[in-house]
Amino acid sequence: MGGEGAGAVVYSAASVQRPIMTTISANLQAVLARIARAEQAFGRPPGAVRLLAVSKTWPAACVRDAARAGQRAFGENYVQEGVDKIDDVADPALEWHFIGPLQSNKSRPVAERFDWVHSVDRARIAERLSQQRPPDRAPLSVCLQVNVSGEASKSGVAPAELSALAARVATLPRLCLRGLMAIPAPTEDFEAQRAAFRQLRMLHAQLCAEGHALDTLSMGMSHDLEAAIAEGATLVRVGTAIFGARPTVADAVR
Repeated sequence: MGGEGAGAVVYSAASVQRPIMTTISANLQAVLARIARAEQAFGRPPGAVRLLAVSKTWPAACVRDAARAGQRAFGENYVQEGVDKIDDVADPALEWHFIGPLQSNKSRPVAERFDWVHSVDRARIAERLSQQRPPDRAPLSVCLQVNVSGEASKSGVAPAELSALAARVATLPRLCLRGLMAIPAPTEDFEAQRAAFRQLRMLHAQLCAEGHALDTLSMGMSHDLEAAIAEGATLVRVGTAIFGARPTVADAVR
């Protein structure tokens, strides 16, 4: 997942090569088949896991192609790119999720334009989103991002501070606390992947025991979605396996 800081690279539609619709459609079907196989393999009910197509850095045309192939939920990491894409696609049937780190000075357009935010990791951000959410829109669905791997370079609340943050967010109007999100340290070891996701699942269970009505575990991406589903994911965030490899910085400036 990319950041929203000054060093983030945002790609314009002209800077990327758009995958053809038939490729996106075929890729979507392949990912949905992976999800279905994992649900069956790990005893999850069919349809228990939703797919969030991560469209960051890809042009609006790719979102339209995916939508024509049946995809409805899309994830964006960069505020202005996401808002521009929402305006460009202009499809009220789609659901837009903000999944990148969020700075306080960028919270208003997210509060006003997105349906979900997965990356709330401090009370100040939640308070601003609550204040800035338009009263004529449904409450903003919120996931708390947890730094389960303890990586200094990663956003997310520390597990020890999660309960206090959840208690604060649950009191805020115009927000609906839905669950937790994490981006564990990458590894190819399946059991290590499961262990990280298991930690998030246990934290989710702890918050439910404290009285929070949570229904979402946002975890798992293209390379580890099976491990996430094994540990209870209800939503997996997949970009590369649908849209292809993202362009490099060099590609973006050509």
